[in-house]
Amino acid sequence: MTSRGRKYLTRSVALLAAAIALEGCVSTTPDNTGRYTVPIGGSPVISNETPYSTALRCMNGYTRQRPLRVAVGQIADYTGKNESDNSGRKLTQGAALMAMSALSKAGVPLVERFDTSVAEMELKYANNKLIGNDKPQEGPGDYRRIMAGSIPGSDYYIVGGITELNFNIRSVGASGDGGETTTNGIKGSASASLYVMNVGLDLRLVDTNTLQVVDVISYQKQIIGHQIQAGVFDFLGQTFFDASLGESALEPVQLAVRSVVERAVLEMTSRLYRIPANACASNLDTDNDPLADASDRREARAAQARTYAAAQPAPAPSAPAPVQYQQAPAQPYQAPRANTVALKQENRNDTSRQDPYRWYSNADADGGSGLRGGVE
Repeated sequence: MTSRGRKYLTRSVALLAAAIALEGCVSTTPDNTGRYTVPIGGSPVISNETPYSTALRCMNGYTRQRPLRVAVGQIADYTGKNESDNSGRKLTQGAALMAMSALSKAGVPLVERFDTSVAEMELKYANNKLIGNDKPQEGPGDYRRIMAGSIPGSDYYIVGGITELNFNIRSVGASGDGGETTTNGIKGSASASLYVMNVGLDLRLVDTNTLQVVDVISYQKQIIGHQIQAGVFDFLGQTFFDASLGESALEPVQLAVRSVVERAVLEMTSRLYRIPANACASNLDTDNDPLADASDRREARAAQARTYAAAQPAPAPSAPAPVQYQQAPAQPYQAPRANTVALKQENRNDTSRQDPYRWYSNADADGGSGLRGGVE
């Protein structure tokens, strides 16, 4: 057989082998399990964690001591950003569900106010005596009765929205090409880029009975992405090859939204339940921080020291001046509301809330690989 014949025979055999291999992956007739092919992948289901999930679960010991019930209302996407191909919204529409999950992690008693369609339908059927009573001891044919006061009310509710989505706050990149000057010489190229975006959230905590806004939170989180690519082009005798290799990664945008929601819920819960300032705090920015070194966040530590010093009470004077008392006008007695906590409005902007590593934890409950980017 001539060399040309062997060449075409080898090509035919290669194509036949590829066809047989593809035939083994996909079939035109279903197998005994009713499938044309076996799907790939086998990753197990894991819990959806953020760097604040550990602190949320730590609060269970405090939240169970106070019977405060919290509801979650609408936390909508107010950014108005859509995909360029009209395939949907850029950001999740389920921020309210994320807030419910965060409150559940913290052990806060929840009452449903977000989707009451099923309860309203059940109430309608019960009002028309269409739902039977599931208690056999009360006799057959009995119907469910509507009892006054059977639905517990909420003490506070959370509402708000995702208010910011800023693309490409800053980006940086570099690229280069090089190679031999001859026509058939080897040539190569490489490029790398970094870019940053952010999302913002505004939440408020409202007293259900008075509709007074007792707490307001506004947080934002930056999201980073990178792209690296390299390629080479060369001639090998009568043939040539062109190969390239690249890698790109973007921090999950929807996970960033969940992280912002959980941080906001943490701050609101800590004030609502009077949780001590240092309770459930992480080891970050302390001597026990596994990632800290001698120069890590010196400015943050100095700022915290100044804040602590400013918060200390002034020393009492040696000879206090006499105090002039003035009798306050009589006020009618008002009984305190049960299961509620008075929140001081002037503490909304406590400096501890501005600490970027407050409640932040590097512990990953699922795999121990670390939740801080790039840390193993």
